[in-house]
Amino acid sequence: MKETFLLWLNRLLVFDVFLVLAAFFWFAIGIVGKYSGVDLGFDLWLKLWQPLFNPAIGILMGGALLSWAINKINQRFDKKATPPS
Repeated sequence: MKETFLLWLNRLLVFDVFLVLAAFFWFAIGIVGKYSGVDLGFDLWLKLWQPLFNPAIGILMGGALLSWAINKINQRFDKKATPPS
């Protein structure tokens, strides 16, 4: 079950990384468009910041910390379970 959980957590984090990267590129393009006088969706990006992109960044950080913690705990249990030779 642990391996299945880690597999789905990693899949979620990979999807989330691409979502955050897409949001960043959209932001950068929107800023350039805003100051050029061309509407490239910056206002829509601002409306989606709080309900979509902000939680996506939080999930990415939390998931990375959770994955790190699970791996550290697994390393400690593996060291204790392995008898010295």
